[in-house]
Amino acid sequence: MNGAQTQRWKMLFSAFCLAMPIGVLAQSADLDSSSTPASLPAKPAANHKHHADTSKPAQEQKVHPIAQDAMPAMDMGSMQGGSAPPGARDPDYSDGIAFTRNHAAHMHGDARLGMLLIDRLEYFNGSDGNGTSFEAQAWYGGDIDKLWLKLEGDYSDSRLDDLRSEALWDHAVSAYWDTQLGVRHDAGIGPARNWAAFGFEGLAPYWFELEATAYVGPDGRTGARLEAEYEVLFSQRLILTPKLEFNAYGKNDRARDIGSGLSDASVGLRLRYEIRRRFAPYIGVSWMRRLGTSADYARADGHPALDRQILAGVRIWF
Repeated sequence: MNGAQTQRWKMLFSAFCLAMPIGVLAQSADLDSSSTPASLPAKPAANHKHHADTSKPAQEQKVHPIAQDAMPAMDMGSMQGGSAPPGARDPDYSDGIAFTRNHAAHMHGDARLGMLLIDRLEYFNGSDGNGTSFEAQAWYGGDIDKLWLKLEGDYSDSRLDDLRSEALWDHAVSAYWDTQLGVRHDAGIGPARNWAAFGFEGLAPYWFELEATAYVGPDGRTGARLEAEYEVLFSQRLILTPKLEFNAYGKNDRARDIGSGLSDASVGLRLRYEIRRRFAPYIGVSWMRRLGTSADYARADGHPALDRQILAGVRIWF
């Protein structure tokens, strides 16, 4: 093939390449024009006569009776304060139901439960000596009535210095207060003493735990005990517990170093850390002051009237 023929074949190939896109575009235009008929019927206008006429005023609109019953008119002004509506919950959450045996049975089932609390199991180092002190209580019963046992004492110099034990029937008279009736037994140094006990225990306003008990014994002996306790939460685990206690008696009892009147008063501060809710070690300090004739008996026996103690112990409950 000579040069002239080669040149002609190149020109024919170039013309073919230019003609192919033009043919494809023309064919596409023909297909578009043929797929859309020129005389399609016009789409009828939508008929909205069955819809509500929004051009009418709101008071002329008709509401279906079922919708009117399902959505009653609301008075928004009544939701902005003012008197409480009828049937509102009582402020004390009781709904007007008094605290009675039937109420407890229906609401809580009056289940029988029990608990053992060792509130203090501690070592003390004081100006009047060293030793171990303990305070525990246990109860078993329902929401209204319980059997309550209390135990408190001191042990030093390899002997039991003082022990107070009580067995009480506890009866709930309100949501926060119980009455208690039972017996008390004192042991330790000196002759044992027995008492009839009656009092109350509960939670006072501002979360003060109060316990007040009166005692009557043989030979005209009488006594009274008041205890107040409060918990200051620095965190959910670190808790400071101040505690006050007062003891008074109606007559002297030299055999047990007890004088008439206000016999002694004590105050304590215990800071515990609850490793678990059921187990909490603590440290603290306490002061116990003997008063009146009781202070005279203590001095005569070689003991100070004021005893300050450094404490370390543990609190456990089951």
